[in-house]
Amino acid sequence: MANITLVQAINLALIQEMERNDSIVLLGEDIGVNGGVFRVTEGLQKRFGGARVFDTPLAESGIIGLSIGMAMGGLHPVPEIQFEGFLGPAYDQICSHAARMRSRTRGAFTVPMTIRIPVGGGIHAPELHSDSPEAIYAHTPGLKVVMPSSPYDAKGLLTSCLREPDPVLFFEPKRIYRAIREEVPEDEYTLPLGVARTVCEGSDLTIVSWGASVVQCMQAIEKSEQSIELIDLRTIYPFDMDAVATSVKKTGRCVVVHEAPLTCGFGSEIAARIMERCFLELEAPVQRVAGYDTTMPYYKMELDYLPDSYRVQRAIEDCLAY
Repeated sequence: MANITLVQAINLALIQEMERNDSIVLLGEDIGVNGGVFRVTEGLQKRFGGARVFDTPLAESGIIGLSIGMAMGGLHPVPEIQFEGFLGPAYDQICSHAARMRSRTRGAFTVPMTIRIPVGGGIHAPELHSDSPEAIYAHTPGLKVVMPSSPYDAKGLLTSCLREPDPVLFFEPKRIYRAIREEVPEDEYTLPLGVARTVCEGSDLTIVSWGASVVQCMQAIEKSEQSIELIDLRTIYPFDMDAVATSVKKTGRCVVVHEAPLTCGFGSEIAARIMERCFLELEAPVQRVAGYDTTMPYYKMELDYLPDSYRVQRAIEDCLAY
């Protein structure tokens, strides 16, 4: 076991899978010589050579388009989009081509591709560098969407993504890249996609969250005198509704927490599913704690925008008082 950060866990997963599978190729802006803007791929070009880890021009549509062709040709490309805000230029390639290729060709071609994307706020990045667009891509059939909240989960989930036969978006919460350490097995292991994790058990209320927000939820739970159960989705799509429903039927109350704006955030889907599956067991309306329906502000107000433990705690109190 090694006590490592999320960055180190991802780096280790890439090393182990590249050693196991010669078809894995990494590409992206500055990922080779510099090891990426967050140094997640540091040392990989030196270890595996420039043919398997290489830098690309600043052209996200080209990066993903090239990766789709590589995947259809028998490789498993791992393109990095430097920040989630730059996914926009690649949207057409991801949603119109990568996501549809299996269906379009009736299974003749697939796109085994893992797109790595630093995501979310909390590091005082400039404009277009702090969003959480997971709901957009979870809405696109043919894509899997994954977002870990810890080093252990990051390594196991990424390993599973690198063995998927279809495209996966692997969102990496940059707020916790180096903020937490965890004991992580040095040997390879996998965590199944679509299976949530019960972070802590409770009987009074359920919190559902994912990514960096899980950390803020834990801080709120530590301050609460109530018995709170925390479900970390891990995979946004497909997500583990059975785990959510089981917990909510037990507690009768639920708070959903995410960084993305409130309107049409993935919390809306979870709230709707809870209404469909757990209506008779609910003791209060589902509460949502989310980013605001506005553009992510600059540094001075960034932390005011993001859900924090105080806002989560207030939602818990409101839900319990209903």
